[in-house]
Amino acid sequence: MSNQFQDISNFVKLEIPESHKLPIAIIGAGGIVDGAHLPAYKKAGLEIVGITDVDQERAKDVASRHGIPLVYPDLTTLLRETSAQVIDIAVPPAAQRDIFIEVAKSERHILAQKPLATNISDGEVMIKAANDAGIIAAVNQQLRFEEGIAAAYKMVDLGWIGDVTSISITVNLATPWEMFPWAQNMEKLEIMVHSIHYHDVIRWFLGEPISVYCVAGRTKGQFPIGETRTISTYKYPGEVTAIVHTNHVNRGEDNYAEFRIDGDSGAIRGTLGLLYDYPTGRLDTLEINSSKLPTEGWMPYDVTTRWFPDAFIGTMGSLLGAIAGKEQLRSSVQENLGTLKLIAALYESIKTNEVVKL
Repeated sequence: MSNQFQDISNFVKLEIPESHKLPIAIIGAGGIVDGAHLPAYKKAGLEIVGITDVDQERAKDVASRHGIPLVYPDLTTLLRETSAQVIDIAVPPAAQRDIFIEVAKSERHILAQKPLATNISDGEVMIKAANDAGIIAAVNQQLRFEEGIAAAYKMVDLGWIGDVTSISITVNLATPWEMFPWAQNMEKLEIMVHSIHYHDVIRWFLGEPISVYCVAGRTKGQFPIGETRTISTYKYPGEVTAIVHTNHVNRGEDNYAEFRIDGDSGAIRGTLGLLYDYPTGRLDTLEINSSKLPTEGWMPYDVTTRWFPDAFIGTMGSLLGAIAGKEQLRSSVQENLGTLKLIAALYESIKTNEVVKL
């Protein structure tokens, strides 16, 4: 069993070889950069050569605390003067398209924030801009690199639970939306900026569904105007199904975030530790029960890293590996267009109260 778990450990490893490292500049100095991007990059030994933000005081504060040598007054100046070969864009969704296009024109490689865009047509324009510039661009769908999820993916890939029959992700949280003032007036909220991670991961495991159905709700007195409760169901060929059930207004003080993957020869279950006490969080849990190994009941896999900040090493590392010609992007802008189409289908289902075929 230890040898078999070595295959899992190798797959989830979050290390960036020295030969792959390039200077990076960051656009955006918000909480996610301060609390996840920069701690991850420091842990990975990456060089951050500059930063900019529309809030210059915030950019200067973040730069000072993280040892970033240059704060640029605006995007134009950064692109004209920086030595960075990779640009990490971390801005609210509505601002990303135009920034992405300008960065692509400068022929720097890009790690874009999720969602890549707020609609499919903008995503397609951004992909064309990257292709026209001949750059490599990835989307920061870092849940694909979160150790518990990545380990589960490799277990499925190795056939340990046979053919997957269903995936479920259930999240009940008291999300402090006040931490994200830019989200207050987003009409499309929960799926667009939170559950997009889960929907993206289900696509990673199962591919494109035949159809989806989604319902959503809001709670009286909530801070944002967008949906904060959603239930999304997927239908795949051969009666394979998936469900994502999220509630961000949990007043029961019993936050939990669980996932389960069932197969015809076993099952995998786990928790997303970050969400039990966001943003502090805790380590994930992961267990497998397999008749193929066999495990003799539920066998734990020890998770040693965290979604925040460790998985952010994975998204940047994948991009740098692709630039070096040593690995395939796990979440390219081209591949992520499928996630945008899925998100659009879910919102169409909410609007029409009908099953939407993809």
